Amino acid sequence: MPASAELAALQQAADLIHQADALIVAAGAGMGVDSGLPDFRGNDGFWKVYPALGRAGMEFSSVATPYTFRSDPTQAWGFYGHRLQLYRDTPPHAGFALLKAWGDAMDGGYGVFTSNVDGHFQRAGFDPQRIYECHGSIHHLQCMQPCGPDIWSADQFVPEVDTEACRLLNHPPTCPYCGGMARPNILMFGDWGWNERRAVLQEARLEALLQKAQRPLVIELGAGSVIPSVRNFGQRVIMQHNGRMIRINPREPNVANALDVGLAMGALAALTGIAELLPTRS
Repeated sequence: MPASAELAALQQAADLIHQADALIVAAGAGMGVDSGLPDFRGNDGFWKVYPALGRAGMEFSSVATPYTFRSDPTQAWGFYGHRLQLYRDTPPHAGFALLKAWGDAMDGGYGVFTSNVDGHFQRAGFDPQRIYECHGSIHHLQCMQPCGPDIWSADQFVPEVDTEACRLLNHPPTCPYCGGMARPNILMFGDWGWNERRAVLQEARLEALLQKAQRPLVIELGAGSVIPSVRNFGQRVIMQHNGRMIRINPREPNVANALDVGLAMGALAALTGIAELLPTRS
């Protein structure tokens, strides 16, 4: 995109933010790339982070399953334990703070829809009551069985992982009720045992916020079309709530409506560029 066209798109995005009465952040895996998190796009990228899984020929979709927790729990928790510690150790990038500031300034506030399980919106200071994690959270646990409906914090679990072998060295977390192994409260591939109770409550709160919005703006970041959960949500907001969209995606930025904006940029670069053009809200 020529520099003049990019500047015009950034200005159009700034205008949409200035006009909106509620901000809806819709974030996929690309949102975390600027924080230094892997997005597992393709086997090569995934196996670069987890070479032991590459040597075994295990794709992301084959290790991120309840079956792996049952057949090889040390490896399953090696993978998820490493991710848990990575997400704990990695600070969210500055774009999160920009989004929160824009949402805080709007009459209807903000809501977040994310397929990410990293908990970075909470880390960045977003109100947990305004976040819907459609695939769950790695920072919460449930019983592997499951023996009951409870979901609890993973804060007490500190994984020790052999990163070269992708194996957990200490004991996996256990269910406080039955003593069996616990698993992340994350929707995995082929997962019929995911406890969606927490996500259902989050969804209801976000829907209540949307019902009050008159001019909602969806800022979609790093959400691809292969697993379209985030994209489908954003489109529904536009259709059902008369919303507009800013789509930030370096590979798939196209939007269907000329009133919406597509930016072929990374999340941090786009948000910073918009911030430089955003007028002070009155």
